Amino acid sequence: MYSFKNDYSEGAHPNILKALMKSNMEQTEGYGEDKYSIGAIKLLKDKIKCNDIDIHMFCGGTQTNLTSISAFLRPHEAVISASTGHVLVHETGAIEATGHKVISVKVDDGKLKPIHIKMAIDEHTDEHMVKPKIVYISNPTEIGTIYKKQELKDLYDFCTKNNIILYVDGARLGSALCSKENDIKISDLPRLTDVFYIGGTKNGALMGEALVICKEGLKEDFRYHIKQKGGLLAKGRLIGIQFFELFKNDLYFDLARHANFMAETLKLGIKECGYKFLINSSTNQIFPILHNKTIEKLQENYLFFVWQKIDEDNSAVRLVTSWATKDEHVKSFIDDLKLISK
Repeated sequence: MYSFKNDYSEGAHPNILKALMKSNMEQTEGYGEDKYSIGAIKLLKDKIKCNDIDIHMFCGGTQTNLTSISAFLRPHEAVISASTGHVLVHETGAIEATGHKVISVKVDDGKLKPIHIKMAIDEHTDEHMVKPKIVYISNPTEIGTIYKKQELKDLYDFCTKNNIILYVDGARLGSALCSKENDIKISDLPRLTDVFYIGGTKNGALMGEALVICKEGLKEDFRYHIKQKGGLLAKGRLIGIQFFELFKNDLYFDLARHANFMAETLKLGIKECGYKFLINSSTNQIFPILHNKTIEKLQENYLFFVWQKIDEDNSAVRLVTSWATKDEHVKSFIDDLKLISK
């Protein structure tokens, strides 16, 4: 069985494992104040081309989201999210558990637009309702689509005008930045967002996300929030080492490009078999629509999610490629699909 369920089934890139082993018996400071974490933060600031940002390391995406969003909101304030948003659908009510409502907005392509934000603002009119304060988006979205630079700028300008924080979940940010359709550089993000994070867990790291706070008013006392939410890792160097390895020679982008290329190869092979897709994705998640009997047959050899029922006979599945996906895995899937489809 080969898994196309996610991009974190494998452990970590060998460079990371070697670096962790090499430093294993060193004694360092704790809680992210070690030389490796400090070096990783400096390196990230160089890559982002901005020193006027604060960077904090977390273990995982849900922890990053709930810690950040709860820190930035007052008790009566809420988050706006697309109906497919991770904080709304797949985080077990983590944001709500901190006392903040997530306002759901119906979208077709996974992306929020200023008109969606305006609708949410207009619907929440006074102190008898929660007050929208953060716009949460994912890039890429949960269905593999990406924000172009003008789309992100329009969102950021609208949020700034309405005194709303724009927060970008970057669990798969590498995949978005390395998409053939992308026109955003990592150095653009401090000018287009208030907060974003760089996902490592889904792009070659054992674990780890790097939160980047761009807006000055959100920086104060943030480490207190991390500690209170259980996110201040005693052995913080474990994440610092990984981000240093990912970014010192742009390995992070190489791995994301590979994952995207494997997905594109898979996509082309599936198209050649005559199948259509739920959404046009240019990242490492694709959503082909297959006959249910075809799905059952493929599940004998492959693991993947059945994403959405299309009709009584057909469903969309999600196939995810990773930094570790090999050509042979993709070729095998396509060959099997061709045989089943005859």
